Amino acid sequence: MPSRPSPLQAALALVLGLTALRLAALFVTPVELYPDEAQYWLWSRELAFGYFSKPPMVAWLIAATTAVGGDAEPWVRLSACLLHAGAALALYAVGRRLADGWTGFWAAALYSLMPGVQLSAGVIATDAPLLFFLSLALLAYTALRDGGRGRAALGLGAALGAAALSKYAALYFIGGLVLHAALSGEARRIWTARRLGLAALGLAVVLGPNLAWNAAHGFSTVGHTAANANWDAPGGFQLGQALEFLAEQLGVFGPIPFAVLIAGTAGLAARRLLRPADLMLLCLAAPPLLLVTGQAFISRANANWAAAAYAPGAVLVAVWLVRWRARGLLAATAALQGGLAAAFLLAAAQPGIADALGLSNGLKQARGWEATTAEVLRAAERTPALTAVAVDDRFYFNALAYYGRDWWGAPGRPPLRMWVREASAQNQAEAEAPLTPETGARVLAVSAVERFRPEMRADFAAVGAETAVRARVDAERTRDFVLFVGEDFRPRPR
Repeated sequence: MPSRPSPLQAALALVLGLTALRLAALFVTPVELYPDEAQYWLWSRELAFGYFSKPPMVAWLIAATTAVGGDAEPWVRLSACLLHAGAALALYAVGRRLADGWTGFWAAALYSLMPGVQLSAGVIATDAPLLFFLSLALLAYTALRDGGRGRAALGLGAALGAAALSKYAALYFIGGLVLHAALSGEARRIWTARRLGLAALGLAVVLGPNLAWNAAHGFSTVGHTAANANWDAPGGFQLGQALEFLAEQLGVFGPIPFAVLIAGTAGLAARRLLRPADLMLLCLAAPPLLLVTGQAFISRANANWAAAAYAPGAVLVAVWLVRWRARGLLAATAALQGGLAAAFLLAAAQPGIADALGLSNGLKQARGWEATTAEVLRAAERTPALTAVAVDDRFYFNALAYYGRDWWGAPGRPPLRMWVREASAQNQAEAEAPLTPETGARVLAVSAVERFRPEMRADFAAVGAETAVRARVDAERTRDFVLFVGEDFRPRPR
């Protein structure tokens, strides 16, 4: 009779098996890069300690994977599913330390089957490295709580620094550490002067170069992050948007785990039944959820902005469900979210399934860019003496840069440029590749934003007739834009 697998064996089988399926889907999917993914690839061609709108980790990861396999889409995205596998195994170790091996297994399972992780593992963005390094930071903090030595403190600081190099939402974790210290005498005893100094040193060494880059570039990344908050937007408080954000978390963390997280917190806190490990995990999970819900109430918030909550959140829900012996809820969660994971992998490998289910709208920004690029490049080849090809939309710039990467680099080809509408750059393309009078003698203009078109045309001394172009996205959708030739670029005062 075969023996029952150990918790570690079960966790490895789950994580490695799911990762293998994700890799298979990654290498067979016809889904193209989203424009933001193309932007990160473009950054990876010139490595730096920072970029206009994001810290540098995502570009570094793409540079590493494409150096191995080339610039095709799977290699651009490869690190995402590997990082989520690493995060799941780190959370297994956290759950095992805080409770037992089977709690660790369920922490890894809840994380791996999280709907938000399903999406994040198939695209290259900032959440995968953020959650990987936050999971390492949580493991280091758990080790400190258990009496770990100075290297655990140094590792905690370094992991937090790497998380912040991925996404500045890592700072929520520091807020959680402060909250834990404020509420727990046990937490305050963790932080001897030596440990605090070593953690600060690890953080400073890893994050310092990015802070120096920001200082040298007018804190553009920090400013862009603050601008995303959009606190100056008119309209007053938005209770509906805050409630909508919370409802969206059912689809990010999963309906059962999110309900358990909220109900368990309310019930145990009201009865003062939170154990020390519960309080630690709750303090680390709460700041992103509370602050981003407040952000949604004030202005707006994307569903993934609270992603930093779900590394400690997955462990906390696993701790509670195993402690409560809630086998039914664990089985229901595994079945529901496992089914969603399978459906997502099938839809990624065969987008026709998403089309048949009426879900193709979610893929529209990752389809049709190669066809769009082909239309633009054909027009550029037919138009003599071009000094630039210029676009009025950053999504088009990023996609054209990626899908035309071999064309732009050939001798004698005009450069790709971004027409700048505002007085100052609003994105990396405008900052690094603006259309200027020096490159604007004879320009093939690609206008995707109809309301900008009169302004774009007015920046040229002479313009030709417009040609409407329609590139196929899917069976029901097209991407429509206009081409015209502009001569003698003379931008009006902004």
